[in-house]
Amino acid sequence: MAIYLPRRNFIRVLWILAFAFLARLLFFSSTPAPEEAPQIRRQGVLDYVAGSDKVLDVQKHDFLQVRMGRDERPDFMSDIVQDGVEDYWSRYEQPYITGKQTSHMDQQNVLNAIDQLLTLNGWVAALCPTLSRPFGQNDNAYEELARSGHLYFIGMAIHSADHFLTDQLAVIVQMARRLGPQSVFVSMLDYDSSDSTETLLDLCEAVLTLLGVPFRIRRIPGMTEDPTAAYYPLEEAHMRNLVLEPLYEFYRNRKIKFHRVIWLKGFTCPNDILETIMVSESNDAAMVCGMDWAEHNGFFIFSDRWRTRDIQGDQFRQSKSSSRPEAGPPRDKVGAERYGRHLPFQVFCCESGTHVVDPMQSYYQGISYRHGSGFTNLSTADSAPRRDSDSPCLDSSQAHFCRDLWINAAREGVREVESLRSSPGIGVRAAQPVVQKKDLEKRAEEGHAQRQRPAVKDADANVGSDFDAMPDSDGEPEPADTYSGSLSIPNSVFRPARILVNPRCVTTYAGVSHVQLALDLFGPEDDDAEPGSLKTKYILDDWEGAPDSFVCQEQKSTGGRKATKTQRRLGFSIHSELNH
Repeated sequence: MAIYLPRRNFIRVLWILAFAFLARLLFFSSTPAPEEAPQIRRQGVLDYVAGSDKVLDVQKHDFLQVRMGRDERPDFMSDIVQDGVEDYWSRYEQPYITGKQTSHMDQQNVLNAIDQLLTLNGWVAALCPTLSRPFGQNDNAYEELARSGHLYFIGMAIHSADHFLTDQLAVIVQMARRLGPQSVFVSMLDYDSSDSTETLLDLCEAVLTLLGVPFRIRRIPGMTEDPTAAYYPLEEAHMRNLVLEPLYEFYRNRKIKFHRVIWLKGFTCPNDILETIMVSESNDAAMVCGMDWAEHNGFFIFSDRWRTRDIQGDQFRQSKSSSRPEAGPPRDKVGAERYGRHLPFQVFCCESGTHVVDPMQSYYQGISYRHGSGFTNLSTADSAPRRDSDSPCLDSSQAHFCRDLWINAAREGVREVESLRSSPGIGVRAAQPVVQKKDLEKRAEEGHAQRQRPAVKDADANVGSDFDAMPDSDGEPEPADTYSGSLSIPNSVFRPARILVNPRCVTTYAGVSHVQLALDLFGPEDDDAEPGSLKTKYILDDWEGAPDSFVCQEQKSTGGRKATKTQRRLGFSIHSELNH
């Protein structure tokens, strides 16, 4: 008996250890190894049972608030900062905390300080509540966004942008308040900033942590130390794909899908972002962009012409904020008319400022940001080789992204038609997958007439500002003549990508008078207010197909953000792209 009991106890211990190990594998999420980058952890069985896998609760999941790449090395100010923190704690905080029952008072004091700092009471953000908009704007119009329970992913690619980062943090705080802190996830990427951005990101980390907002803040070095070897479209695609990494991790590891991705760029008022989300939902749009305005020689001008093309594939014309509404900037008749009424209009491509992307029509479909591969590295070559007129366009990563949206929409339409054909007793219904058959001949004739029109040199085809892109080349640009090719199947046959510009959502930068810009664009009062709900005004009834050609504004060689660029007219055939 004395021999049997120890053996039996030993077997029991083995069973207990085996059960504990099995329970850990089944019920608890795995923790990444220390050398691995923090990731959104996979949910265990308990997450499924408790239903917590669908909630961005930072109290339950510490991996929802992560800082990566911070420089933790001590410097000559480290001791001074640490002494100041300890002195403040010992003299002003610790004496008033006598137990857990009083700790909430200290937390409330911190939250009140954040309120005073970030409730739109400073910098450019202070002017948002005073700005007039046509049709009016109020918080009640966006209450349904908060009630919907959707999740929103806020992405920021930052490079030496300390001049508006605090304003952007104020906007994020307001968005979290309107939509709920557990309804947003913030992904900030600091790409090799050389100003005080890294220090301000410490402020962002502290504020978001205290407010319970999930985030990932990451700093990475530049892809190359030699500016002549840097190819900006490659860097641009690299940055944006890194910003989106948590989006994919949420879906891959926890089956969480976000309703919209909000790319925060420059400074945009919170109500304008909420309105753009509503425009996106109302139109089931793949992407809705604001308008990017920069100050130039005493007036405001539409800035981001590098990435924006109207529905005819043309660059936006030079447009001052004080110009007549019919002056543009879109060149097509319908777009110019809607722009004049401050209504969203369809475009071929955009990114101008803050923009909203539907991940179900893009990122979850396998679309990521990419770049052209035929550029020349000037650090190893004397000059860029001459390219053929039909060579692929070496434009921005956003321009590639737009064309991928058009191809993906067409592919989905073709699949839907094929599915209807294979379904017994249904037949072919071409209501939404493609353009209706009765309009096919008409649009084909219009496309043919457009391709046959003579090339006309536009006086303002190569003017404007690209403050966030690159200057034009010193010499005359390559002619952007009308494309004279022909398509085997017109682009109008295929389902269109729903890409819009919302002219009421303006993006500005440091030094821009936000009030004056609003007065130029919208006037002092709501004189042009029209009856009807916002949703009714913003819904487009007719969607055009993609243009047969577009103005390709490209960077052929390395040289960073400020490398020269040229432009040419290039054909665009969805049918050919689908066959590749």
